[in-house]
Amino acid sequence: MSMNIRRDKIKDAVYERRYVYSTHYHLIWCTKYRNQIFKDQKLADEMKELLVQIAQDNDILIEKMEVMPEHIHLLISFKPYKAASSVIKALKGRSAFLFFQNHPEIKKSQMWGGHLWSSSYYFGTVGNMSKEVVEKYINDQIYNAQKEKKPYPSTH
Repeated sequence: MSMNIRRDKIKDAVYERRYVYSTHYHLIWCTKYRNQIFKDQKLADEMKELLVQIAQDNDILIEKMEVMPEHIHLLISFKPYKAASSVIKALKGRSAFLFFQNHPEIKKSQMWGGHLWSSSYYFGTVGNMSKEVVEKYINDQIYNAQKEKKPYPSTH
């Protein structure tokens, strides 16, 4: 991708020294047994604060967050060199550890298996362009090169 960065700024992209990216992910996970741990506003606010701190410590940007009684919704972004599994592990694992450190009584009385979170989660990409828009953009590259009589090695 050759691009004159001064001229062709990509809207909402993050510009780093070696790469430009615009990645956003929707992450959802539930409490173990779907126990409604966060129906108390004080506990929900505490979990929000924990997640914000963990995100800052791990260079994760939380763009939007909601702590529901039995699940968490996050809209996050992180640098492309990070593995999604590491980001998820940091958020879920560290938040459970710190939350139980602050509330051993909840671990004992409501989470008899010793886990705050279910092992499963939903992780989806969120883009400012649909798959169809990207396909059209790529296809237009061929058309534009041919129209401008530039050499193009492929005509898929």
